[in-house]
Amino acid sequence: MTDPSPAPEHTLIAEAQRSEAGSSGAEQPEASGKGGAESGGESTATVVVAGLANLGIAIAKLIGGLISHSSAMLSEAAHSLADTITEVLLFVALKRGDKAPDEKHPIGYGRETYFWALLACLATFTLGAGFSFYQGAETILEGEEQGDPKIAYIVLGISFVLEGASWLKAVRQVRSAARKWGTTPRRYLAETSDTTVKAVTFEDSAALVGLVLAALGLGMEQITGDPVWDGVAAILIGFLLLLVATVLARANVSLLIGQSVPERLREELRSEIEALPQVVAVPVLLTTVLGPGQIAVMAKVDFSDEVTVADIERASDEAEQRLVGRHEGVRYVFLDPTPGDGRARAQVHRPE
Repeated sequence: MTDPSPAPEHTLIAEAQRSEAGSSGAEQPEASGKGGAESGGESTATVVVAGLANLGIAIAKLIGGLISHSSAMLSEAAHSLADTITEVLLFVALKRGDKAPDEKHPIGYGRETYFWALLACLATFTLGAGFSFYQGAETILEGEEQGDPKIAYIVLGISFVLEGASWLKAVRQVRSAARKWGTTPRRYLAETSDTTVKAVTFEDSAALVGLVLAALGLGMEQITGDPVWDGVAAILIGFLLLLVATVLARANVSLLIGQSVPERLREELRSEIEALPQVVAVPVLLTTVLGPGQIAVMAKVDFSDEVTVADIERASDEAEQRLVGRHEGVRYVFLDPTPGDGRARAQVHRPE
């Protein structure tokens, strides 16, 4: 039997050493693994661009809404303000989630990203959707005084250009990542653990749709003289924000509690381990997302009866080397050299 090539130093030890060096002031590479710095930097740039754009747009919409007396425009101002707060929270999420592991948090702070991203969803829900529903209902029930719509149309046009620029940057990042992983942009958005770029893409898409709704409501009110159209547009914007907040919140909650990787990647990881000559089968393989682009792999491995303890140690080291080296994002690999099917604990601790 050919001895496997030497495995790299175990990831846990390397992380501990990086943490110690970091505390002494030494500059260390990114802890997110291969390509982590590049991906994190691109996500940060996307969030910053979106945040600055939303802040300027919120101010412009507020001015336009006050001049035109449009509830849909005021709803859009609240929408952009909520998006600005969202970008601030996403920026905090990126920075907090990138902290190096320490003694209290040995696998890092990656999942803290999803906590802050979840707070961002709540900001969209309460500030954006809540204010839009209120403005729309008030306009429909009580009416509104019509103002000069020209400034509102100008603001909507400028806002569409700025939001479109932010949206294009997010879409370019999604398409680039999708090509890298050999998948479609839609599937990448559905499966990615980087919820920051997902949030920016969804929110900018909703912003563009919201601008169209506001323009339609304002136009219909101007044509018919009935403010109900403006109120209906505001309520539709509220439902749009509610939908986006719900979708993003569900994704963040799933990742926060420990979501598994997609089935295709799980099978690839299983195949890598089963390809070792000492391995007969991998009856149980568990994966969990630790943070954006970071996963842990745990498996029960059935080794051949002829192998020695030394063979199992070398095979385990090679399995870790293969998974970490060939699958970007694998941070930790834990192998249990027993062929159990994972039901033993369930049988021992069966509820009465």
